[in-house]
Amino acid sequence: MDLSELERDNTGRCRLSSPVPPVCLKEPCVLGVDEAGRGPVLGPMVYAICYCPLSRLEDLEALKVADSKTLSESERDRLFAKMEKDGDFVGWALDVLSPNLISTSMLGRVKYNLNALSHDTATGLVQFALDQGVNVAQVFVDTVGLPETYQERLQQRFPGIEVTVKAKADALYPVVSAASICAKVARDQAVKNWKFVEKLQDLDTDYGSGYPNDPKTKAWLRKHVDPVFGFPQFVRFSWRTAQSILESEAEDVTWEDSETGDQEGPGKIKSYFSESPQTCPRLPHRYFQERGLGSATVL
Repeated sequence: MDLSELERDNTGRCRLSSPVPPVCLKEPCVLGVDEAGRGPVLGPMVYAICYCPLSRLEDLEALKVADSKTLSESERDRLFAKMEKDGDFVGWALDVLSPNLISTSMLGRVKYNLNALSHDTATGLVQFALDQGVNVAQVFVDTVGLPETYQERLQQRFPGIEVTVKAKADALYPVVSAASICAKVARDQAVKNWKFVEKLQDLDTDYGSGYPNDPKTKAWLRKHVDPVFGFPQFVRFSWRTAQSILESEAEDVTWEDSETGDQEGPGKIKSYFSESPQTCPRLPHRYFQERGLGSATVL
């Protein structure tokens, strides 16, 4: 799986897809939708679709695809390679949503919550398959939120297609299992090969599971939080775990219109612009390095 586009710019989103098998342009197809990485505080969320002709569904089942969460990384890689090999009847596409995009969407002036982002991404991938000419007849989706509401929304959006939305669909329908494998393989690769634009000292790539309740993940967050600029873009700073660490480990900001005075001293962001080595123990943040900025003692 070529994620070079994401590696060049991991601040937004990117879409990847396989070639459309010619048979999928002619015969009615079944399409599955699933995601990987919805819950972690680290790394991207990946949505994927997988599709094949209804007449070849048994061939897809014969690959022994299963819910990606029940498979080891090596098993997922092996199954994805088999799907790639069987590209004469199996196609896929995915959207990789960066942590930065997720957090800025959720914390924007106009709130865009994770459920809405998930729904829109899934809808966009189904539309992408249709735009590519795939003859989609049935869609199966692993639900986000209430399945009845989600199914009604998708059915209205795609009135000519039979839509089924279920909880645990990745364990019920092989085509959704296949989509979950595509999504998980892509996320694992993205996390493993993540390009940090920040020049972090003593970078530790042992993140743990990436989930908010993992002690190893929390320890990594505490180690790599900058007291002024916060977290690397690998972190979803809109997650409560990240916000709590920012509140406890980073510095407070005193705005000009706040009632507190402009008092200098420990705990003030201004202290990080002084020359004192005691108050600035780290290398300058990349914001300053990229702009050639240094501390000034005389204005």
